[in-house]
Amino acid sequence: MDLYRTKISETIDAPVKIVRLKDGREIKKVSDKRLLRKGGADIRGYVQLFFFFITLWIGVDFYLFMNALSKGVPAVVTRPPGVEGFLPISALMSLRYFILTGIINHIHPAGFFIFVAVIFISVFMKKGFCSWICPVGFISESLYEFGGKLLGRNFTLPKWVDIPLRSLKYLLLAFFFISVSVLSAQELGSFIHSDFNKVADIKMYMFFAHISTFSIVIIGLLLILSVFYKNFWCRYACPYGALLGISSLISPLKIRRVERSCIDCGLCSQACPSGLPVDKLDSVSSAECNACYSCVEACPVKNTLNLSLRSGEKGLSQKQYAFLLLGIYFGVVGVAVLAGLWQNSIPFNEYLILFKNLGAISHAF
Repeated sequence: MDLYRTKISETIDAPVKIVRLKDGREIKKVSDKRLLRKGGADIRGYVQLFFFFITLWIGVDFYLFMNALSKGVPAVVTRPPGVEGFLPISALMSLRYFILTGIINHIHPAGFFIFVAVIFISVFMKKGFCSWICPVGFISESLYEFGGKLLGRNFTLPKWVDIPLRSLKYLLLAFFFISVSVLSAQELGSFIHSDFNKVADIKMYMFFAHISTFSIVIIGLLLILSVFYKNFWCRYACPYGALLGISSLISPLKIRRVERSCIDCGLCSQACPSGLPVDKLDSVSSAECNACYSCVEACPVKNTLNLSLRSGEKGLSQKQYAFLLLGIYFGVVGVAVLAGLWQNSIPFNEYLILFKNLGAISHAF
């Protein structure tokens, strides 16, 4: 019998023994039950619900604001700045404009700060936004979990389909990046201050309020596919996720595996929503890793799989990761609020005029 040892605490050695089965196969087992992990609280699930309810709150406030606009009466609530988080192209232009001029625009300032916060999170803490904050990611995850319980499993596409489809979100990202990068500061400023950009959130609302049959079919198809395939939209079509995946490659935090205490059960790879071969890697450097902790929670051996700066370190618990994630996000938002750069500068009367002429407002370019 071969014996491998790895010290996982100051007082406990972790013997991992190889056991030969009757059929000749060899498997690894932990001989000390004290070294087995116990399931912890689903901190990520609570954070996801928290942001999902914030999104619903923003949606209700924006509905009341739009209702007032449509009736031409003063709004009972102010326009919620958080709605700008759903305008990533405008935020990308705002960031580019800030880089070129040093000016934070007052048309969609909240969108700019949300975008900056999300980029900071990906650079320092991987794609935590996708798996902890994004409401679309939360819905997508809920759908495939429902599908797994309903059907007893989720499905995977063959590699010859999966790889080309995964490239789609990067192609979309390249299109948006190239389109924005060729614009001068003057052109960016013209777009940002255009009537079209001012009502971008209103046009988005009207799209869903008067959604076409074709759009319903496309959205319905994406929802159905998300039931069968894990994170279908996020994996194949989200350019925002593609951007965060690329920026997350420089993150110092990575999922790291201690090979000497790994029992090769493969549960981590089975749990990974991105289908990464976690059980075969010393550290996960893929742009598809969402820092969702699914693999860490699935690992049965203490301190064998963790999210850490260096190999051999204990790593961050879900609670610690959540604290840092929320700290970065609300820290950036807090700076915007304290600096008076959270609410935009468009008065309600101007919104009334723009709304009345909404049909005549075309794209700025």
